[in-house]
Amino acid sequence: MSTQTSAADAAATIAPYATGLAGVNQSVNMKFKDFLWWSLGILALVVLTVRLLEIGWSKLRHVSAMSMPAREQGYWKVSQWSWMPSLKKNLIYAPFWRKRHNREIRISSALNVGTLPSRLHSVILGLYLLSNIIYMFYLDWSESNRYALAAEIRGRSGTLAVVNMVPLIILAGRNNPLIPLLKVSFDTYNLLHRWMGRMVVLEALIHTIAWAFVQVAAAGWSSFNEKILHETFIASGFGGTIALLILFFLSLSPVRHAFYETFLNVHIILALIIFATTLIHCASASLPGGLPQLPYMVAIFILWFSERLARMFRLAYNNWSSRRGFTEAVIEPLPGDCSRVTMHLPRYLDVGPGTHAYIRFMGVSPWENHPFSIAWVEHHPNDADRELHREKSYSNSALRKGTTSVSFVIGAQTGFTRQLFDKASISGNSSIRVRAAMEGPYSGHHSLDSYGHAVLFAGSTGITHQLSYLKPLIQGFNDGTIATRRVTLVWVMRDTEALEWVRPWMDEVLRMPRRRDILNIRLFVTRPKNSKEIVSGSSTVQMFPGRPSISTIMQREVEQQVGAMVVTVCGPGALADDVRQAVREVQSTENVVDFIEESFTW
Repeated sequence: MSTQTSAADAAATIAPYATGLAGVNQSVNMKFKDFLWWSLGILALVVLTVRLLEIGWSKLRHVSAMSMPAREQGYWKVSQWSWMPSLKKNLIYAPFWRKRHNREIRISSALNVGTLPSRLHSVILGLYLLSNIIYMFYLDWSESNRYALAAEIRGRSGTLAVVNMVPLIILAGRNNPLIPLLKVSFDTYNLLHRWMGRMVVLEALIHTIAWAFVQVAAAGWSSFNEKILHETFIASGFGGTIALLILFFLSLSPVRHAFYETFLNVHIILALIIFATTLIHCASASLPGGLPQLPYMVAIFILWFSERLARMFRLAYNNWSSRRGFTEAVIEPLPGDCSRVTMHLPRYLDVGPGTHAYIRFMGVSPWENHPFSIAWVEHHPNDADRELHREKSYSNSALRKGTTSVSFVIGAQTGFTRQLFDKASISGNSSIRVRAAMEGPYSGHHSLDSYGHAVLFAGSTGITHQLSYLKPLIQGFNDGTIATRRVTLVWVMRDTEALEWVRPWMDEVLRMPRRRDILNIRLFVTRPKNSKEIVSGSSTVQMFPGRPSISTIMQREVEQQVGAMVVTVCGPGALADDVRQAVREVQSTENVVDFIEESFTW
């Protein structure tokens, strides 16, 4: 009799809170949904406002300074706002702690635990994570029925998990429209994506545990097993949580870095499983029209499918033409375990400086694609225009009817890049030709044209990113269309073999008219094989043994500063951190020094 009574009590006081919206404070859930989306939207509007102000200010500086000689750009050299240098030094450009930012934290040669976010990124992430925790646990803790409280936790965590999936999927895409709109790098969005994903996993796990707690109390473990195996609503939700947990453990930095190519493919499959099971979970609830979160899951599927569709169309447009066929890549093995890759696209493609693209090759892990900085771009007129214009000067309209060649330098590390180099090396020829595909270009939203002074730091193959700026800057200087009057390129390389990577392009840069008036090149060879290799070609192209003192170089450039200065860096994390630190050291009201870092953290 007592057993029957306790079962009846459980059915009356516990079971109603196991499913449905009993005990769920749906009105508060929707308020927190609005708070979360509005806070992210307001953040985007703030960034957009700042970007519009920056664009307007740089346009004003560009127009007013492009006709000025170097000595007359003093107005733009001095900071117009006394608080800006301190803000740059202590927040915008500051690493999370001390100096380390993009230098990887390694436990051993095989274990990499990733990088630290910047101070500004840490503030944004901290506010986001804290707000989710507050929303999660803003509950009626005075509720005496702990199963009713568990139901409220279940409803809140489930709502937040789905609500967070919407920005999670937006920030994951390469074709994210916020990248060009807000001029924020994909690298930053990828950081936010990783942390949003972790929050979704935590909220989904809490959601599942809260349901299991009530279900087991109401009907025992046998009922729990029955539901996760045979009831569509519960089985889909439980399956989605398991997939999220698997994805979480695979995404941990040591695992992700050790098996990155495998992780990428598994990540896509698991993400699709998670979206599908969550959609089924929301649609199969015993409520009219399913759970209230069902429209969000439909939106997530549309966003995910649209981004994949955009990538597919972009890939097809770039690499196939009915008249010229498919893209062909010429791969040249070079000293220093590097490959120089030139992709001959079958159509004209507008490629700006500072861009990168994802590339893949037939016969070299064709399912894999990786990002590489674009070093050089050549536009070719079609055959008819070549006959009409035998000189090498062609109109823009003629070039737009032709084709484009895009070049990269790819260092052979492991996996895909090593296979590429080995394939070219064992052929016995100076180069090989394979069918290939390029997706992009991406990024390239940082213009240097409004700055009177540009300092470009490159480490190893990072020269490709900086090289892409040289020709446009020198040409713009000759045409009188930019404000830049001084460009300093600092390239840190292991040995002089690296010069072969970019020799044909650098020779063309060095032959450009008035190059000596604007460009200074400083080459630092950290491990020269022979001291006789260290030869300075002229006062504007100098070579030095050993590692450079970044701080000394920056101080010297500031002493000779022309107008506003921009400092960019592309290379290993340690070099990027040194340049970041040096830029912070020279911040003052007496000069304007902006900093741009090109990185692919993963």
